[in-house]
Amino acid sequence: MSTIYKSEAGAREIQRRYREMLRSWPVPAEHVRIPTREGETFAVVSGPEDAPPVLLLHGSGANATMWQDDIASWARHFRTYALDVIGEPGLSAPSRPPLASDAHARWLDEVLDGLGITGASVVGASLGGWLALDYATRRPERVTRLALLCPGGVGRQKVGWLFKALLLRPFGRRGALRSTRAVTGLDTPQTGPVLDHVMLTFSHFKPRTERLPVFPDSALRRLTMPVLVIAGARDALFDSGGTARRVRQCVPHATVNLLPETGHAILGQTDSVLAFLRDA
Repeated sequence: MSTIYKSEAGAREIQRRYREMLRSWPVPAEHVRIPTREGETFAVVSGPEDAPPVLLLHGSGANATMWQDDIASWARHFRTYALDVIGEPGLSAPSRPPLASDAHARWLDEVLDGLGITGASVVGASLGGWLALDYATRRPERVTRLALLCPGGVGRQKVGWLFKALLLRPFGRRGALRSTRAVTGLDTPQTGPVLDHVMLTFSHFKPRTERLPVFPDSALRRLTMPVLVIAGARDALFDSGGTARRVRQCVPHATVNLLPETGHAILGQTDSVLAFLRDA
């Protein structure tokens, strides 16, 4: 675990808090562990067993609890599988195979096979949006619907935030707080608890440094399933305007919502995503 955490003590603290949060999961859930070639994958499974499946892929520095505010609504209509992405601060293996390969698609193949799912709708955010796109472009026959929140790999990945973070580093916690607000867009009193959780995580966790590969137009044109993209116009990590333009050009049947006053962290889209998932 030391490969993705700054210390073993930090790893234990993150996992202790995660297990605490799992105990407050708002609906009945099963905790499932799926063996894969990358190591064990942990999933929180909710909703009726006979309901259509929805796979949930969180962003970098997060885990399945990212979906806690959404799951009560979504699990009324779907069998939801909130995965802990490998190499992130959850309970899955710390493995980080190269993004510029088919390794993550093969990993998700094994996860779906282990869950007994032939195809599913997929919801992904940020890094999870990149993983969802990567899988849908490689395995379009297994993805029935694709909902992406601030996805990577479409618009240009920005680096200006990194310089700002480095400039603020000498100011200690105050500087870290300012840079985290700038990167996430979590700058209102209502988002304070989420910001605190992000700060705690990244005080112990070592995020990926590998840039997300950009999908070529030819890959995006393979997305024949219904697609929803929601992005924040003030995203500090990705050029959301570029994301919107490329999706509209390459996936003309997609629905693209560019939120004018929103940064990278997109909250409060429970009903929008649910409406899309239920639009049979």
